[in-house]
Amino acid sequence: MTAVDLIAAIGLVAWIYLLLLNGGFWLTSEREEFERGKFAGPGAWPRVTAVIPARNEADMLPLSLTSLVAQDYPGEFSIVLVDDQSTDGTAEIARKIAAGSTREVSIIEGAPLPAAWTGKVWAMHQGIAAATSSKAPDYLLLTDADIGYTPEMLTSLVTSSRANGRAMTSVMAKLKCESWAERALVPAFIFFFQMLYPFRWVNSETASTAAAAGGCMLVERTALERAGGIAAIRGALIDDCALGKLLKKQGPIWLGLSHGVTSLRVYPAFDDIRRMVARSAYAQLHYSPVLLLGTVVGMGLIYLAPLAFAMFSNYPANVIGAATYALMVIAFQPTLRFYNRSPLWGLALPVIATAYVGFTLDSAYQHMRGRGGLWKGRVQAEVGRQ
Repeated sequence: MTAVDLIAAIGLVAWIYLLLLNGGFWLTSEREEFERGKFAGPGAWPRVTAVIPARNEADMLPLSLTSLVAQDYPGEFSIVLVDDQSTDGTAEIARKIAAGSTREVSIIEGAPLPAAWTGKVWAMHQGIAAATSSKAPDYLLLTDADIGYTPEMLTSLVTSSRANGRAMTSVMAKLKCESWAERALVPAFIFFFQMLYPFRWVNSETASTAAAAGGCMLVERTALERAGGIAAIRGALIDDCALGKLLKKQGPIWLGLSHGVTSLRVYPAFDDIRRMVARSAYAQLHYSPVLLLGTVVGMGLIYLAPLAFAMFSNYPANVIGAATYALMVIAFQPTLRFYNRSPLWGLALPVIATAYVGFTLDSAYQHMRGRGGLWKGRVQAEVGRQ
């Protein structure tokens, strides 16, 4: 067996492992819709407060905040929005929406960002403090200002969370997939995330894997308090996964997909998605050049080499490469179906993976330039290292 044959065989073994032994990540089987109807509603509906950190989100709130005030939740539900030093009239838009709502909606002005905190976590901290200052809720819905909800979502989340005694129930928002850039790159973003954090393992009480999706996290208040509060992750750039890890020590957590929680933010161009990924990709690698190199080599071996071997190598490497490529394409199909995209996009996965490698390298480059973690005018990567 030549070196090329051996490398091809390693790639095949890697994909067999990923499909059979990596928590069934590719099946998209952990779904909020599948939870509905399995559990009876609680006898007394718990009190819930949504906390929304909002920095320059005036264009998002007419859809996102409106979807929250329209929830059909039968229990007591209030909303606290933290205007995080916005300059676009975010607070004014929020007040107009609140004035036309029967829900209790509070808008508070966020204080300047202190040292050792990332911006979103600091805003959440202020919102949670306001939400728990008098009539403390049983659950906190930590959500983003660009997330929309179907009317039944909060009821569904509370029902399943209460019935299973969860410290957290989180839903990965379905991202927009309309522009050419979104169609090409968004399904793979979800695919790669599930590969890193297989949802079945996240949801298992016996597995150590922990993660969450920051756009929608229903958190049991007392579990968060036992864990030290949101201040325990004050410097985390990837705050959702940090919170998931923190709360899994307090009780069961759950993470899944849903058609009922959607991201309202659009990514019309490839550069928009590059910035979104590059903001935190190097933080995911703990700012380690060694892990960065390993990621580049690993992605090349798993995604690029099989197609290259299938096209340009001799037997048996070409056959092994073709088989590996076929497994890769098959694995991507459930995610493509979830996003209602053509199965032919599976053929492009090696090219799409190459783009994500480029985004990750750019993330490291931006970090070296002192511009890591850039979001809404803030550079936060150094905070994330603390």
